[in-house]
Amino acid sequence: MPVITCIEDLKRLHRRRAPKMFFDYCESGSYTEQTFRDNSADFSEIRLRQKVAVDMLGRSTESTMIGEKVSMPVALAPVGMAGMQSADGEIKAARAAEAFGVPFTLSTMSICSIEDIAAHTTRPFWFQLYVMKDEDFVAGAIERARKAGCSALVLTLDLQIIGQRHKDLKNDLTAPPRLTVRNLLNLATKPRWVAGMAMTRRHTFRNIVGHAKGVGDLSSLMSWTNEQFDPKLDWAKIGKIRDMWGGKLILKGILDEEDARHAADFGADAILVSNHGGRQLDGALSSIRMLPSIVKAVGDRTEVFLDSGIRSGQDVMKALALGAKGTFIGRSYIYGLGAMGQAGVTKALEILQKELDITMALCGEKTVAGLGRHDLLIPEGFFSRYS
Repeated sequence: MPVITCIEDLKRLHRRRAPKMFFDYCESGSYTEQTFRDNSADFSEIRLRQKVAVDMLGRSTESTMIGEKVSMPVALAPVGMAGMQSADGEIKAARAAEAFGVPFTLSTMSICSIEDIAAHTTRPFWFQLYVMKDEDFVAGAIERARKAGCSALVLTLDLQIIGQRHKDLKNDLTAPPRLTVRNLLNLATKPRWVAGMAMTRRHTFRNIVGHAKGVGDLSSLMSWTNEQFDPKLDWAKIGKIRDMWGGKLILKGILDEEDARHAADFGADAILVSNHGGRQLDGALSSIRMLPSIVKAVGDRTEVFLDSGIRSGQDVMKALALGAKGTFIGRSYIYGLGAMGQAGVTKALEILQKELDITMALCGEKTVAGLGRHDLLIPEGFFSRYS
């Protein structure tokens, strides 16, 4: 087993152990992938201000996200098909998150169902909802999440129309993979993955199959998902879903100050500054560039979280110092899941927390609440370069 010291090490191991189509599904953006690349690259332009001769005893990365105590302000983001990166992947990730003391968010497009996660965990998790044309399915998913004890609904707003991801089309992405000659040759090099999948019944989208009308096999499922994302989603529909849910609500996919103000006016408990990991609007600005203006736009009316591009504890600290109340990670934990299953997710969280803790110490900070712009060195014009 190689020595794992950083998220990049997990990524390399993930590439070796997961089938190509599923690694590519994780490691890709839409069209030219400009926004996908910028999400991480823009973090690197922000530097940290070193401080010395500060008492560092009693440091803590603990915080809260929408009133829930967390061991660090990092949640596992909703990631579709995580159960194809490793057998029963969502269950493994949820268990790792629960043991570590951070939130886990289950995707609508997961391989393991809401009920699967509830049966294998003891603490409430969050559920992410895509708005579909099938209103009965949406209402049913909300009710299932409520029965499972989910403590927050994460409503994704930026996937009314799916951005084209070239790698997925070229790989003929399906769950489970079609048994073509090319896929069989690739699977022959992934014995660990194949053995794991042979031991589980969870091979397709269990939040949808059996819960949506007319979805009984793979072909109907693919047709249904391609047709069901609702292009008519607007603030009126968001209001109906908010009222139907009645609990804590996080609006995901905010990348504009006006949209952020709308979300705050709507009474969202939090908004998630996100460009879907660069998988939707290619050419959009990175989340970290948009964060300060959105924080300013909403003030203290709602909590602001950030995802897209976080690959280290330093990135987490930079987002917090720029006003985020918490962060979400997707690829960073999926690399761990694809590399080592539940242990890999735990390893990813350990890496991020250690990096966050040490970076805080070297910047003279003892608590998450004390972080601010005074900890950063930001290039002149970094946030005003575009208008």
